[in-house]
Amino acid sequence: MKKKHASIAFLSDEPVFPPVENANSEGLLAVGGDLSPDRLLIAYRMGIFPWFSEDALILWWSPDPRMVLFPGNIKISKSMRKVLASGRYTHTQNQCFAEVMLQCANISRNGQGGTWITKGMQESYLQLHQMGVAKSYEVWENNELVGGLYGIDLGHMFCGESMFSLRNDASKYAFIQLARDAAELGYLLIDCQVYTPHLASLGAEKMAREEFMSLLKKNELSI
Repeated sequence: MKKKHASIAFLSDEPVFPPVENANSEGLLAVGGDLSPDRLLIAYRMGIFPWFSEDALILWWSPDPRMVLFPGNIKISKSMRKVLASGRYTHTQNQCFAEVMLQCANISRNGQGGTWITKGMQESYLQLHQMGVAKSYEVWENNELVGGLYGIDLGHMFCGESMFSLRNDASKYAFIQLARDAAELGYLLIDCQVYTPHLASLGAEKMAREEFMSLLKKNELSI
């Protein structure tokens, strides 16, 4: 029997998505729609996230496998333990969400000529932040913002979106603090979306989408 090819859905104005099993082999599920807070919340609750090039149609993804971190499995190298113990950095939460997003958008990344964190995306996630759903971690050195990350907090799972670093190990510092907090709060997972060597070095691992979806639906809190 021939394997059925996935057909990419074109979204209407209604904040409705097809089942994640409809995604193609690369994880692309749907195209179009908007970045309204309602649609974004529905997407994250379904294991879907937006990722697209600037000045392009919005692309919605649900990859298989998924890159995740069990909070208790965070790997901290000897050199990073020294950084943590040195007192060089401090961190805060939700003190300058918009600035963290802006820094994530502006940071130069290997192999990327632009950013998917458009002004429209920044505005939408700022609304989610004001609703208490999107959250940020900030890393400071001598009262200067030098690193951080942001993502969506589903109450039992933190969906990481992006991080930046202006000093050595500053983004690692933020990620470790997030993992420690998530473990203390009993969160099931930190969703890291797709594989990178950097995430793997910090303890993240690949998980089948079916298992990820099962955990996503488990004990989900209403937002």
